[in-house]
Amino acid sequence: MASAPPLRRTDSARGEFSPLKHFVLAKKKISDVFEQLLNYVKETSDFVEDIYGNKALEEIATQDQKLEIQAYADKLGVIQDVLARRHMKVAFFGRTSNGKSTVINAMLRDRVLPSGIGHTTNCFLSVEGTDEDKAYLKTEGSEDEKSIKTVNQLAHALHMDKSLDAGCLVRVFWPKTKCALLRDDLVLVDSPGTDVTSQLDSWIDKFCLDADVFVLVANSESTLMNTEKHFFHKVNERLSKPNIFILNNRWDASANEPEYMEDVRKQHTDRCVNFLVDELKVVDRDQAPNRIFFVSAKEVLSSRMQRAQGMPETGGALAEGFQERLKEFQSFERRFEECISQSAVKTKFEQHTIRAKQITEQVKSIMDTINIEAAEKRVAALEDREYQMDRLDFVKNQLSLLIDDIKKKIKAISEDVEAKVSIAMGEEISRLHVIVDEFHTDFHPSPSVLKVYKSELLAHVEEGMGKNLAFRCSNAINASVQSSQKYMIESMLPLIPSTAQNQVNMLVPNRTFDLSYDLNCAVICSDFQENIEFQFSLGWKALVHRYLGSANAQRALSLVNQNLQTSQAALPLARTPSSGPPSSAAPPYNEGALMTQEDLMVAMATNVASLTSRASMTVVIVGGVVWKTVGWRLVVLSASLYGLLYLYERLTWTTKAKERALKRQFVDYATEKLQLIVSFTSANCSHQVQQEMATTFGRLCQQVDQTQKELEEDIRKLTVKINQLETVQSRSKSLRHKATDLEEQLEEFTYQYLQPQE
Repeated sequence: MASAPPLRRTDSARGEFSPLKHFVLAKKKISDVFEQLLNYVKETSDFVEDIYGNKALEEIATQDQKLEIQAYADKLGVIQDVLARRHMKVAFFGRTSNGKSTVINAMLRDRVLPSGIGHTTNCFLSVEGTDEDKAYLKTEGSEDEKSIKTVNQLAHALHMDKSLDAGCLVRVFWPKTKCALLRDDLVLVDSPGTDVTSQLDSWIDKFCLDADVFVLVANSESTLMNTEKHFFHKVNERLSKPNIFILNNRWDASANEPEYMEDVRKQHTDRCVNFLVDELKVVDRDQAPNRIFFVSAKEVLSSRMQRAQGMPETGGALAEGFQERLKEFQSFERRFEECISQSAVKTKFEQHTIRAKQITEQVKSIMDTINIEAAEKRVAALEDREYQMDRLDFVKNQLSLLIDDIKKKIKAISEDVEAKVSIAMGEEISRLHVIVDEFHTDFHPSPSVLKVYKSELLAHVEEGMGKNLAFRCSNAINASVQSSQKYMIESMLPLIPSTAQNQVNMLVPNRTFDLSYDLNCAVICSDFQENIEFQFSLGWKALVHRYLGSANAQRALSLVNQNLQTSQAALPLARTPSSGPPSSAAPPYNEGALMTQEDLMVAMATNVASLTSRASMTVVIVGGVVWKTVGWRLVVLSASLYGLLYLYERLTWTTKAKERALKRQFVDYATEKLQLIVSFTSANCSHQVQQEMATTFGRLCQQVDQTQKELEEDIRKLTVKINQLETVQSRSKSLRHKATDLEEQLEEFTYQYLQPQE
């Protein structure tokens, strides 16, 4: 990439281009780049800080990366401050009264520093430009500005300050508007004579290590002294090949002896070349003559000040050969400016540029690492989210299928339980008499004892039937329920995360399912009324009950009682003499009564027929034959047997007989009542089983629902994380591109200002 040559400033007072502008432009360029770089590093530091502090983005940015970038930001801030203070610095050295201050004034085209007879510099003076319109100075260790208007005031201030010694620095700030040379960040340092101090090492460390060019001002009327050589040997030990120019000042004295001028010049040149090449080894022998000049600073200063005042340059007492000496001084200035500009750019900016490239490369590498980490985690998060979404769909579909399947299974088991309980209960009702016979407790026909007896009998029956039903059904039903619960768990287990599968067994109660057969005999048999009064087996009521049945017997006995009462009421009316024939108003037997009698006759005929069918008719026929044969004896015998039978039954009607009669009556009554609740009890047991299994399935469904919620929450979190990772990727790419742009600017600066131009 081609680069434009360094811009040079045209100075109206000097009438020539200034190479010093090269340093000014380079300083502005590198300062702008460093400002951008500092802002960039701060931006990346904030970016890494945000990532490191985000728990969802852990391990993308490390603490070391965060601290490293923060350190870069701090270092760049320091470098930026250093660059802002950077300027080109030239240090003038020589023996006392060799004209160092005069040379500086000639370069500045004004009497800035005190010079001449009696104005020997007794401390270090630096001259730099200021944007203010007034000149002022600052002494070492103080920020107070001491105003000066003229050189004489400066000289007076320097001589009056007794605290200033040869190792002190006084900074002179001269308005840039009065001196064009100071506009280009150039600082000129005047020093005390090298022959007046032994503190050369401290001088070099304090004032010379950052100097870009050294100017040795020698006296052409004498030769280089050892004190001057010794100083530069010290400088050469601390700096690698310092830029040194040698000015043989007061060359105007050679005009008085023109015949020796060339010999003297050659003699000085050879000695200076040997000093630079052989002793210091700072330049090649071919380049050394370009660093040696013969000038008269006093003449140049006088000429330039006359020109500034509008007077002829050659006015005044100027020795012969002035123009050649002026051109020599101008040649020194041109080469000096080219040298110091190139040297200052390299020494002041090269290492910082290299460091900036390293920082940029390191930060770019961190951005690449973060981008790669974010990309890998984003791919992993996308795969994880896809897996979670597939699993969520699987859980939903499987749950829907399992709900239908398990509902059918619960229904089938419930129906099976209902059938089993119904059959078992029917069988237990048929053998109710066994349970009743097993009941033994104190019995007495008194009402209070009977009440307790019946209460305990009911409890015994309920307990016995419950145990029998449990023995018949509970184990099988419990095994069926547990098998179904196990099937539910095994079916639902794949729908639950592995982390929660160990807790699934806790959802099923660790106990045997107890089926409750709630017969509630005390309620259904609460209206049981026993009949333990003595009843002769061949008595009227007993025969009626035996042949007509219980229901018809009650109706027949009621009808007989009603007929007897009617007959007794009608008999007195018929026997009253005064009365006439029976009143026609007497109500005849109603149709209902006649129907009842007809029903009764039908029932009696039916039972007689039944008796005949059971061979009873044979007894009647035999009895008739015997009656005809025996006669009244049979009647007496029958009556005797009837009475003996009555007496026997009456004597055997004990408390035990009464208890047996009560138990028999209770069995008949309870059997009828229990038959009514068979379907209800079996349905209740079926409901219990259904409720138990539904509860277990409901808990499993709740766990699956929780799993679905967790999956949905995980998917939401993964979506947020993926979006964050995409943002990180985008930011890291953007910051990496900025680093690439900064690297290009640094490379451009290196090519334009740091590499030698052809």
